[in-house]
Amino acid sequence: MSKSVVITGVSSGFGLATAQHLLSHGYRVYGSVRRREDAEHVSAILQSDHFVPLLFDVTDHDAVGAAAQLVTQELGGAVLGGLVNNAGVAPMGPLEHTPIQEMREAFEINVFGAMAVTQAFLPLLKGGSADKGKSGRVINISSTSGNMTFPMLGVYAASKYALEALNDALRRELQRYGIHVIAIEPGSIRTSIWDKTPSGADLERFADTDYAKLLEQMPALFERQLKGGKPIEVVPQAITRALESPRPRTRYPLDMTWYAGKHLSDRLLDAVIRWQYPRG
Repeated sequence: MSKSVVITGVSSGFGLATAQHLLSHGYRVYGSVRRREDAEHVSAILQSDHFVPLLFDVTDHDAVGAAAQLVTQELGGAVLGGLVNNAGVAPMGPLEHTPIQEMREAFEINVFGAMAVTQAFLPLLKGGSADKGKSGRVINISSTSGNMTFPMLGVYAASKYALEALNDALRRELQRYGIHVIAIEPGSIRTSIWDKTPSGADLERFADTDYAKLLEQMPALFERQLKGGKPIEVVPQAITRALESPRPRTRYPLDMTWYAGKHLSDRLLDAVIRWQYPRG
């Protein structure tokens, strides 16, 4: 297995934690950031000659292609060990009042961006036809919201459901190349993703709607949920297992909520969520 990996969105959160973890395990990490100052900042944090920043936004397909060419030159014919599609946003708000354009922007990043990056780097993940064991792996950072939908997170969940479908299709299509495609499904883990919403969206614009009182209480709800959440380290640890296991699992759920979404009835889930969420 080649110990080189491309990770999108390494400026913070899961991406930065995963870059740190993989570097400590002897990987060469190519990490995407959107701005040059972010590249300098992350490089200063990581302080490793084995980290190579890639400057692109996942929605800029020309920039993604240029980054793939750069990595191709760097690898010099070697197989890329892994691609981690991590870059994403988590918009929040009632579907009734969420602008359609904002929904499109979330899908451009969380779904189409992940696919654009996968298509660009896929040639580097393919091993020789005589030795598929040297093929790289695609790892998609999904969410428990890709299996269970909560109020005010409908757009985010929809994008993750879509990513789960693409993950399954890719896994079945790329078997011919010996490429494993794996979903990582975090739940209540503290990251900065909730600070990144499309179009600079904020919750104050819903102040004149029937959802205002509920939205005011959402931050406190998240804080309570995150207090019992797992440390961020569980995500890079799961990614490392997905990269290195001889027979990786197809998905790594990191929260019991994922199993609830699989096995409980819709009506029971509705009742549980109604009980958990503040009235508003």
